[in-house]
Amino acid sequence: MLLAGCSGDAWITGGELIRPGEPTGTITVVNGTTRVIDVILISECGASTYGLDRLPETVALGSGQSYNFTVSAGCWDVDAGSVGYGEARQRLSVAANGITQYTVTD
Repeated sequence: MLLAGCSGDAWITGGELIRPGEPTGTITVVNGTTRVIDVILISECGASTYGLDRLPETVALGSGQSYNFTVSAGCWDVDAGSVGYGEARQRLSVAANGITQYTVTD
C-alpha cells in the first residue's frame, strides 16, 4: 500500500488550535439563538474541512451562554450549530492577545 502526501491528521481535525511558539488570542462563541448549540467546529482557514467538535463532551451552550477558545493569532473558520437543526459559519481574524467574539443568531 502506498500512502503518498500524508502529512498527519490536520486535514481531518482542522489543525491544532495553538501552534507552538506563536502568539495567541481568544475566540468567544456566543449563543444568540433560541436553540442549544452543541457542536462548534474550528479550523485554520487553509484547512480542507472544519474538523472535529471543539466543545468538551459535556458542554452545550444554552441561549445567551458563551464559550472561549484559546487559539493562535490568525485566520480561523468557525462552524457552530445544533445537531439535527442547522449550523452557522463565520471566518474570523484573531489578533494576538485579542478577543474576537462570534455571536451565532437564528
